[in-house]
Amino acid sequence: MPTATTIDDVISQLDAVIADARRDGSRSGYFAALYRKVTIQVKRAIAAGDFDDGARMEELDVRFANRYLEAVDAQRRGEAPLQAWDLAFQASRAWTPLVLQHLLLGMNAHINLDLGVAAALTSPGAELDGLRDDFNRINGLLASLVDEVKSELAQIWSPLAFLDRISGTIEDVGVNFSMAKARDAAWELATSIAHLDEGAQATAIAERDAWAAGFGKRLWRPPIGRLALLLIRLGERRDVRENIEILL
Repeated sequence: MPTATTIDDVISQLDAVIADARRDGSRSGYFAALYRKVTIQVKRAIAAGDFDDGARMEELDVRFANRYLEAVDAQRRGEAPLQAWDLAFQASRAWTPLVLQHLLLGMNAHINLDLGVAAALTSPGAELDGLRDDFNRINGLLASLVDEVKSELAQIWSPLAFLDRISGTIEDVGVNFSMAKARDAAWELATSIAHLDEGAQATAIAERDAWAAGFGKRLWRPPIGRLALLLIRLGERRDVRENIEILL
């Protein structure tokens, strides 16, 4: 897969990943479908002038996406990607994780690890401070998709719609708060590596990767609530291809 250089390249390559997942019935298509949705929203926001520097935001988006696409390529070649992505890909071959868990495992690797790295490479050193406002706007964009994604997940596991009517507002606050925490952690990583040389950056990234992989393991196999997760899983739609279509 060639390296993407524009946001349209990213969308095209995500389409290819999704097409492969549909053909193979692979659960790896769940995160790819969500990521395509987010990327299209970023493209629209850039076109609308919602960012201080649209060209810089496109560069960040492309760098960010290429880290995911490179991980996909590595696992296709039989090579080990970064630990956090390797865990997400392992989970995609397992039956037990919920669709939501697949999405969270992808988000864990991409936001807790890749986003901060992409930000530091897009605006290295003293340039990073100028990126912060646009960086923070990403969280608002993600939050705007929460209701849509919840509606899609409710099509995959129907009791979610009823539960959402009971606790939707509280749940939304929790989701948005969690995304804000992940974004802040990504910014902290960016600030910690933006001034480092390449070797020191690699060491810091490896350390964050190990942390993200450990966190991902708890997302996949939480210490409590496994029976409840199994019961939900038994109630989800079984057709992987159909679930991918819903998330698109």
